[in-house]
Amino acid sequence: MATKKTVGTVAELFAGVGGFRIGLDKAGFETTFSSQWEPSTKTQHASSVYVANFGAIGHSNEDIQEVVDRVVTGKSNEIPKVDLVVGGFPCQDYSVAKSLNSSKGLEGKKGVLWWSIYKLVANRKPKFVFLENVDRLLKSPSTQRGRDFAIMLRTLGDLGYTIEWRLMNAAEEGFPQRRIRVFIVATRNDLATWNKKKPEDYIFKSGVLARAFSFSPLKEVSTFELDSDPEQITKKFNPQGKISPFLDSGVYRDGVVWTAKTKSNYAGKRATLKDVLVDSADVPKEYWIDKDRLAEWEYLKGSKSIERTHKASGTTYFYAEGKMAYPDSLDKPSRTILTGEGGNTPSRFKHIIKVGNRHRRLLPVELERLNGFPDNWTSTGAEGEKISDVRRAFFMGNALVIGLIERVGKVIAQELRKQI
Repeated sequence: MATKKTVGTVAELFAGVGGFRIGLDKAGFETTFSSQWEPSTKTQHASSVYVANFGAIGHSNEDIQEVVDRVVTGKSNEIPKVDLVVGGFPCQDYSVAKSLNSSKGLEGKKGVLWWSIYKLVANRKPKFVFLENVDRLLKSPSTQRGRDFAIMLRTLGDLGYTIEWRLMNAAEEGFPQRRIRVFIVATRNDLATWNKKKPEDYIFKSGVLARAFSFSPLKEVSTFELDSDPEQITKKFNPQGKISPFLDSGVYRDGVVWTAKTKSNYAGKRATLKDVLVDSADVPKEYWIDKDRLAEWEYLKGSKSIERTHKASGTTYFYAEGKMAYPDSLDKPSRTILTGEGGNTPSRFKHIIKVGNRHRRLLPVELERLNGFPDNWTSTGAEGEKISDVRRAFFMGNALVIGLIERVGKVIAQELRKQI
């Protein structure tokens, strides 16, 4: 149950180091369940950092698929009923193995984490669902552009939700990083302000994302229907389509999609990379780049055409790379932080900045600031262990921009207060 000081309760899945929770805490929510489990590593660094900051109560460091299966089969109540389910889940293949008409009901591919979200929402019926993913979700897989997102919309919509999405570039909303992610908000139909005569109003006026971020259409809203059978979507949606029908904003309800290409109307203050930098006197020696290694960095950042041979066929081809900023501009938002940002090895994708006459990499605390985390949020684990700089950079490459989460959370909080 929410306390008197909170507006609602949250279950945070795929929690990482707690970006959703920080943003939603600021919006007035209480997280009563969290889950973070990394299958590819024995030491659970992210979970340890999460517990170090929030405590272990209500936190699970176990495969979420197993936890959800216990809950939906009635074997446990470890995920309580909540007002809001959130998560930055992996982008995978969401194809359907069995249709709604089968005796066992709807089932997705084994090991695909979307289906754990689906089963939990079906069982708990939260008032809202707030998800985040990479932008390619709207156009995957490459052989059926948009199919995976279509399956998500159809299956979640069939549970009784109105679903809106918006492709967000954090820099366009004033934040110091050009981080592009798709935000998805599902509102239970009994709570959604829906105008049957003007469904597009939900995209630009009445929807949660419409009120959290001001944006307007660049072209007319297009509409199309989704097959009632998710299995048929898997088989037949946009066969060999080169372009996804899902544009950067839209809404889905009762089998119908409305979608549009949009632009941000943000007119406030805009932060840049230099706004997050620490004083040069506080930069450890190992972060400054020796002059004799600058040529290697510059080469990796430059345009090039490299001859390669295909291992299977033996065919020769040229791999081309375009030019990247060198050094990264301090007067603009940073590029997207990637998981390989850490370490001193020269790289095409790591940030390199010039301060005075010297070049250096970004510190973990600066990467945290680019995502809006408190300073040194990821420095220490639950047992007091020091987290390596490489691992801290990895966390930030997987994280989200907290300020965006807070803005969405405040709108959802407004909706929940209407029910009090």
